[in-house]
Amino acid sequence: MKIGFQHILTSSILLGLFALVGTTIVAGLNLATKDRIAANHEAMRLRNMNQVLSPENYDNEILKDKLVVSDEMLQTNGRPVTIYRARKDGQPVAAIFETVAPKGYSGPIYLLVGVKLDGTLSGVRVLSHKETPGLGDAIELRHSDWVLGFNGKSLQNPPQHLWAVKRDGGVFDQFTGATISPRIVVKSIRNTLEYFAAHKTDIFPSLQTEQLPD
Repeated sequence: MKIGFQHILTSSILLGLFALVGTTIVAGLNLATKDRIAANHEAMRLRNMNQVLSPENYDNEILKDKLVVSDEMLQTNGRPVTIYRARKDGQPVAAIFETVAPKGYSGPIYLLVGVKLDGTLSGVRVLSHKETPGLGDAIELRHSDWVLGFNGKSLQNPPQHLWAVKRDGGVFDQFTGATISPRIVVKSIRNTLEYFAAHKTDIFPSLQTEQLPD
C-alpha cells in the first residue's frame, strides 16, 4: 500500500510539473507571438502613414503622438477616429486621420487621410474595404490611381460645394457601374477636411497659444 501511495504521489507531482512547464511554454509563446503581431501591425501602420505624408516632413514619434475623437461632424456612425499628429522640430506639420466611411456599398470603408496645416490634403489611402471586386475596389491604389487625385486638394480647391462625384454635380470621377464607393469616400474626405478646419487648434493646442496677443 505504501509503495502504491508513493507511486501515485510521484506520478501526480510529475504530471503537475509537466502541466506547469507546458503552461509556461504556451504562455511564453503567446506573449512572444502577441508582441510580434503588435510590432508588425505598428510597422504596417507606419508604412501606410508614410504613403500619405512623406517621413521627411516630420521627425516626432507619430504613432505615439495621437488623440482619439468621436464627433458627429465626421459622420462615422459613432465609430471613434484616431488622429496622429506630425511635427517637425516641435512644430505642427499635419494631422493624419484614421477614419471610416460607414456606408460603403458592401460595408465600412476604412481610410487614412493626411491633412497639412494649411488645410490641403497630403494624401489619402484606403486601408480596408469589402467593395465589389472589379468595380468598387478601384478606390484602392493597387487597382487604380483614382485615390491619388485627392493630393493637394482642399475645401477651396475645389470649392466646398463641388466636393462630390460628377454624377452628383461635383468634380470627382466615379467608376462605371459603381458610384456608391467613390461617393462615400469623397464625402468622408470632405468631412475630414471640414473637421480639421473647425478643430485645428484642438488638435494642435499650441497654435491657439501662438495666436494670443502679447
